[in-house]
Amino acid sequence: MGLYTRTVPSYGSCEPDDRMDDTAEADRLLQDTDDAEGVDEHLHISPYPSSLNSEVQDGVRKIEAISKTWTQRSLVIAYLGIMLMAFCTSLEVQTVASLTAYATSSFSKHSLISTVLVIQNVVNAVIKPPMAKFADVFGRFEAFCIAVFIYVLGYIQMAASQNVETYASAQIFYSAGSTGLQILQQVFIADSSNLLNRAIFANLPDIPFLFTVWLGPMIASWVLKQLNWRWGYGMWAVLLPSAFLPLALSLYINQRKAQKLNLLKSKPWKGKGLKKILRSAWFELDVFGLILLSAAVTLILVPLTLAAHAKDTWRNGGIIAMIVIGGVCLIAYPFWETSKRLAPHPLLSLGLLRQRSALAGCALAFFYFMAFYFSVQPYFYSYLQVVQGKPVVTAGRITQTFSFMSTIAALVVSFMIKYSKRYRPFVTFGCVVYILGLALMLLTHKSGKSTLQILVVQSIIGLGGGLVNVPVQLGVQASANHQQVAAATAMFLTALEMGGAVGSAVSGAIWTSYLPHKLVKYLPDETKGEATEIFGKLTKALSYPMGSPTRDAIIRSYEETMQILLTIALCACIPLIPLSLLMKNYELDKACPLCLFLLLFNVRTEFLTFFSAFKVDQRVKGKLIGNIGDSEDASPITPQLSAFPPPNLSLTKRRSQHHLRP
Repeated sequence: MGLYTRTVPSYGSCEPDDRMDDTAEADRLLQDTDDAEGVDEHLHISPYPSSLNSEVQDGVRKIEAISKTWTQRSLVIAYLGIMLMAFCTSLEVQTVASLTAYATSSFSKHSLISTVLVIQNVVNAVIKPPMAKFADVFGRFEAFCIAVFIYVLGYIQMAASQNVETYASAQIFYSAGSTGLQILQQVFIADSSNLLNRAIFANLPDIPFLFTVWLGPMIASWVLKQLNWRWGYGMWAVLLPSAFLPLALSLYINQRKAQKLNLLKSKPWKGKGLKKILRSAWFELDVFGLILLSAAVTLILVPLTLAAHAKDTWRNGGIIAMIVIGGVCLIAYPFWETSKRLAPHPLLSLGLLRQRSALAGCALAFFYFMAFYFSVQPYFYSYLQVVQGKPVVTAGRITQTFSFMSTIAALVVSFMIKYSKRYRPFVTFGCVVYILGLALMLLTHKSGKSTLQILVVQSIIGLGGGLVNVPVQLGVQASANHQQVAAATAMFLTALEMGGAVGSAVSGAIWTSYLPHKLVKYLPDETKGEATEIFGKLTKALSYPMGSPTRDAIIRSYEETMQILLTIALCACIPLIPLSLLMKNYELDKACPLCLFLLLFNVRTEFLTFFSAFKVDQRVKGKLIGNIGDSEDASPITPQLSAFPPPNLSLTKRRSQHHLRP
């Protein structure tokens, strides 16, 4: 019996794709059923058509081949592995969020929280495209292994750091690994997803945040009391690799199956010399484009947080040189990326920005996350402890309320998108709610507010964030075809992280410029000489009891500085609503002509309900497993963890006889 090929479009673009006319002979291997005689009819079949053009890279072909070998058991193991990783990484995020202030304070550099976050956001911004590109070129399994290794390396370095420089440099490895895992999880799930159902399943991996948001601060508090902050970092170097094992084994075993079935071509580097391999890697991974983008963002933003500590501040030659060089790199970057000769495989698909929705969506993500880093991050946790007098656990839970509420909101809006088949109204409404929450945060930032008042405000901000994030990414993805969707997702997330990096940098510049002067201005004469230590150590600021003249002066300094940050956050939100209205209001059940053609071959299009299959999926902020529409001859839904049911044997026979190819 021939291999049953379901041709459900997974990436489905709502824009016509003019690249899909040419079919390369090399690509036909993945479409030919003759080589697959005798394959188990219960194999899980690829949810998307095989790549139809010669531009598709080896890693994309590899995952298309591997997807043809999935059994129900291996698919269950793979998604359980992803969910296990989601739980582990979400718990890690909630735990270490309460440790950063204490780690930097131990080096007397509390104000450098913003520098640490700038480094994180810069790496987050620039690592997504090359990691997605690496996955496309070499394969998903290989990319996952690299990301986990880098992640572990970063945590080991942070746990062993003896100064703030080592701690900050460890953020490069940590952020590269954690962000690499994020984008790879997204790409992996997108490999078995379609456009219409994407928003629902995308948020299932967010479910651990509903629990870890309460567990993380408790673990952090226990670590700080019983051990020290270093253990809070080091333990993840053991936990994450353990959580990765089920997914790793599933990917590796199915990759071997695909090789035995001759579904994989030989390795692209086989038979090439070192020079040719390096040259191919240079162009395939767009190494120089990565260097330009990394240098531009780093050299422009990091000096903003360091200038206040530098000799002669902004007149320091090193600060000026970094900003100038960064500006030159930023100007050169788009010219490099748009050159077919210099960058045949560009890091970012800048051509997608010609699509109105992609451009508006990326810009909206930039301003949305920039406002977040003027408000909820990076100093809100310290503010809660110093100004509001909240203990570690309470402050940690309040700061993570955003994650909790945004997760719930994203799940709800995903189902609403599924059944309304529209996404733009939710973007606009989410922007309104988000702005309202930030305005309330500004109005209630004074000391003496109850925990309930603060939680309500943070819940409103989280509600707005959840309503914005998923539908905006969905709109950007709707403009991408299969080969471009990883790059489109990376471009959206890069814009998001760029906004966070800018927000962190400007927040740090404001904090380091205003807070020390305000402390000197308001502190009583007997403690005025301790202003530098109070500024540099959170523990020193907390050592003065509430109601004492020194604590009142510290609170006033924090309040006035926080007011400046929140005012700027509101200003950053001004473009959000206009940008949301610029995005095209796609009908998500309508696809491009190619997708409509492919739908003719889709026999059964049922999807599993949330509870019957629990729709195993991973946190990808915008993708999910499932099919589109319903078929008259569809059989009852079979409880299984794949959204793709067993094959229709009569149609399988007809297809194998006629070798139908889309």
